[in-house]
Amino acid sequence: MLESLLESVRTWLTPERIVFVIRIAVIILIGFPFIRILSNMLGRAAKKKYTQQTEMIVRKSVFYIGLGVIIVTLLNEAGFQLSAILGALGIFGIAIGFAAQTSVSNIISGIFLISERPFEIGDVIQVGGTVGIVLSVDLLSVKIRTFDNRFIRIPNELIIKTETTNITRFPIRRMDLEVGVAYKEDLKTVIKVLKELAANNPYCLEEPEPVVYLNDFGDSALLIQYRLWFEKSDVINLKRTIMEDIKERFDKEDIEIPFPHISVYTGEATNPFPVKTEEKQ
Repeated sequence: MLESLLESVRTWLTPERIVFVIRIAVIILIGFPFIRILSNMLGRAAKKKYTQQTEMIVRKSVFYIGLGVIIVTLLNEAGFQLSAILGALGIFGIAIGFAAQTSVSNIISGIFLISERPFEIGDVIQVGGTVGIVLSVDLLSVKIRTFDNRFIRIPNELIIKTETTNITRFPIRRMDLEVGVAYKEDLKTVIKVLKELAANNPYCLEEPEPVVYLNDFGDSALLIQYRLWFEKSDVINLKRTIMEDIKERFDKEDIEIPFPHISVYTGEATNPFPVKTEEKQ
């Protein structure tokens, strides 16, 4: 049986077939490493001159084009008629196109996103109620990582149709806080204290200048608008430190931060109606 098998192998391994196997092996062993090395080199060159998103696009484009060339070359070496294959692929592609209209729409939307570049890899974006860091922008979807470390895939068509906010597009941002103080407090003193806190906070920028003003008369408090500018990477640090500073300084200055309460009156010009509770015997 072994001799029969060896004889079959010797019969099959004709010089032409040996050359064919060697050529196929050479194409595979050289072609795949070559396109990977080429895509990495061109990607790094694109990153130095442009952006990380451009690097990803160049890498993938070069890799898939090279992969297509290798596959076509292998089919040609195997003796397939490429015209017939391309015709069959055309018919198959039309059928797939009708069956996958959503995917086609996502691809078209992805091309718009890549060309328009409303955001790039590393930006923090908000799509609807989802906020996260952009990991990749592909033809079908955008992948983001939320701040609680969840991976979310958003179809490109949804991003095109939905209002999308690029939170970190510009190097500086503004934080808007509303600070409530009791009506009995001196407004000028409160504004002075808030300006001092902004000036002493290391994460608050001097330019543009912080803005502090009385915004509204609330039900239980004077509502003061507190607007601070900061570098986009310091959003958490500024939020944390300024809130702590306000509470600590207000306690030190005896500035009351009121809470909602209700006063009961017996008439228009009378004092609040006293309410007492007594324990039952």
